[in-house]
Amino acid sequence: MLELRPGCECCDRDLPPDSVDARICTYECTFCRDCAESHLGGTCPNCGGDLVQRPRRPAGKLAKDPASTVRVLKPAGCVPAGA
Repeated sequence: MLELRPGCECCDRDLPPDSVDARICTYECTFCRDCAESHLGGTCPNCGGDLVQRPRRPAGKLAKDPASTVRVLKPAGCVPAGA
């Protein structure tokens, strides 16, 4: 099950579980749409994989399977993979 991390690894913008602006890679690295598109060109800076829209968990399922509260922030900011 996806962790649904609470914020962008680049700018620390809040990304609640129902956000349509969250982007993830296959390792669940999480970024906001602005950082994913503007800074990263749709590529995860950690693994080089594609960043795609994160699925939203139905509100009724969050009680049983809550989103993560652990924030991941890269202090160096967004650096595209291979840069």
